[in-house]
Amino acid sequence: MTIAALLAAAPAPPFEPPAFPPHLLGAFRRRSITLCSGVTDETTIVYWFQSRGITIDIRLPDGAATPPTLRQGWIGDTRWDAGTGQMSWDIRTSYQLHDQWPEPARLIAIGNAVIEVAPSGAYVEDWRQQATRGPLLGLRLVAAIDERSGARLDMDGALIVAGDHAAIALSRPPEDEAAVRAAGSLDGAPPAAVERYEVSVATHDATIVHTTCPARRGMPLWDGAIEREDGGVVLHGSPRWPGCRLLFAVDCHVPDMAFGTSTPCTPAASEWLAREAGHVLRHASVLR
Repeated sequence: MTIAALLAAAPAPPFEPPAFPPHLLGAFRRRSITLCSGVTDETTIVYWFQSRGITIDIRLPDGAATPPTLRQGWIGDTRWDAGTGQMSWDIRTSYQLHDQWPEPARLIAIGNAVIEVAPSGAYVEDWRQQATRGPLLGLRLVAAIDERSGARLDMDGALIVAGDHAAIALSRPPEDEAAVRAAGSLDGAPPAAVERYEVSVATHDATIVHTTCPARRGMPLWDGAIEREDGGVVLHGSPRWPGCRLLFAVDCHVPDMAFGTSTPCTPAASEWLAREAGHVLRHASVLR
């Protein structure tokens, strides 16, 4: 699958702006998390993809070498509280068996960064926008169908494209999720069932670079057919999901979006920056 093929198949209804600031749309990579104890992590690979109403999140402490029990990934329906300026998520399924990040997020945009502050004071995260200009596509799984029996499978999923980055998230099929739940922990569950929960991040050529399923690294984001159906997108024909049709509804589709990579400031601040550029900008560069 190419991103171009996916974009061509997806309808592009009129864009309705999100309830939250549009600066938060896109693909973000975490540069750091600093915790209240004074320690900072700049190593864990973390991505946050945001469309109008969907969030995809993946966290790999040791990259491709992360043990199965330490991988994290989830799909969430985004909620925004305008009164507090906080984002939260309705998460039905995740790679782990419990929500490891239960706090809402207070988000502050500056330049190409989004600073996330936990209301409790537990941590602050520094996120950097990866997208500059290009498509924004959000797809939400509404039905997973077993083509042999016609039965609907209890699954969750989403796919987001933001500029040159894309992410897919698919929950475990019911029998695998049941096996993991019955074990009571990822440690005691069948490894093959654990890794059926996939969150993968791909670059512009749709090749996976980070994933909760190491065997998928270097593979296409989707390796089956793509079709338009019922105003949405159908993915099927994948060797990984044999006999399964995945019907996605369009959350949003903007063929060409300028993602937020700078923020406004006062005229006095602009004058100060120009006046002090020799010092302030001497070693400055765009970080992602």
